[in-house]
Amino acid sequence: MSLRRVVVTGLGAITPLGKTAPAYWEGLKAGVSGAAPITRFDATKFKTRFACEVKDYNPDDYFERKEGRKMDIFTQFGLIAADEAIQDANLEGVDKDRVGVIWGSGIGGLTSLQAECIAFANGDGTPRFNPFFIPKMIADSASGNISIKHKFRGPNFVTTSACASSSDSIISAFNYIRLNMADVMVTGGSEAAVTESGVGGFNALKAMSERNDTPELASRPYDKERDGFVLGEGAGALVLEEYEHAKARGAKIYAELIGGGMSADAYHITAPDPEGNGVVLVMQNALRDAGITPADVDYINTHGTSTPLGDGAEVKAIQKVFGEDAYKLNISSTKSMTGHLLGGAGAIEAVACILAMQHNLVPPTINHFTDDPELDPKLNFTFNTAQPREVNVAMSNTFGFGGHNTSVIFRKISA
Repeated sequence: MSLRRVVVTGLGAITPLGKTAPAYWEGLKAGVSGAAPITRFDATKFKTRFACEVKDYNPDDYFERKEGRKMDIFTQFGLIAADEAIQDANLEGVDKDRVGVIWGSGIGGLTSLQAECIAFANGDGTPRFNPFFIPKMIADSASGNISIKHKFRGPNFVTTSACASSSDSIISAFNYIRLNMADVMVTGGSEAAVTESGVGGFNALKAMSERNDTPELASRPYDKERDGFVLGEGAGALVLEEYEHAKARGAKIYAELIGGGMSADAYHITAPDPEGNGVVLVMQNALRDAGITPADVDYINTHGTSTPLGDGAEVKAIQKVFGEDAYKLNISSTKSMTGHLLGGAGAIEAVACILAMQHNLVPPTINHFTDDPELDPKLNFTFNTAQPREVNVAMSNTFGFGGHNTSVIFRKISA
């Protein structure tokens, strides 16, 4: 059976750099940091007191108050990004039985879970829980709400694989279209973990930067002085569509999704394999699925979280897979600007790859000050300033706790 071609016909984003996909791109181009002191709670006593929050976010700008109160903030973010992508794709008139939603979230409704548990613990032991507590908390509430709002009756579920969640949702949506189980899929991911439990938990793991005096300089992938990731929040969304279906309705086509790969480190629940073996495998799998060679890739948006171990392991893997072609690549980590959106990271980074191809401009890895002697200086990490270049093929890597690895590959559309 021949697989159907899949293209991208809509984009949406709400991020620490901007609350639409175009605003997000402007922030990426300019090399802006989204990191600032936390406003969602009093972080005075926390080891990390900053994050990449969505700036000036007010749910009342997007939802009727009664409606917004029934949704956790991660679902709100998901709906906002999905609505933008759906409007961008202009899906009026499509067969809604053939449109599905597959969404990614690594944690789900953490804000709601924390609030209800604290309220119960501070009470007299009487279980007085909000009737919307469970629907707000569960990770599939974003995909469900998107489907309900737009009456999409195709495949609908959530993928949860830590920080690889939304890249896994993209691959799942890709395969449903390729296998003729849907014509259009709304996919992506969202996360909202800037809470006491989220920040405190990652601090306990010693995973986050503690550069509290200069938060805007804290996320510095590939820099010798990197000291952990910066927590981010938001959502990214893509409308994927079968190529002939998109052509027949005259849809705007951003790019073609040509391949995806998955693998496991099978090494440690939180630490990456220091040799990057699982990452080698996932990129090889993605290239094989796409039917291309390493020489065909122009840009890799890396996982690049700014952790001492993870960045080095990924670079080793890139050099193993790409060989001499690694020196022809542009590599960048947009997490240097957005922070790490956990389960939403793959979605906003896929959007970044597509827009890099649209504009022939590679967004930078900001906050580079000191070369890491462990990393090959001949590699082009796109440090500090966006670089013009023709980008015909872009790869996006995302990896998650548990050893989950995912790569997706996009290409400029060809007839």
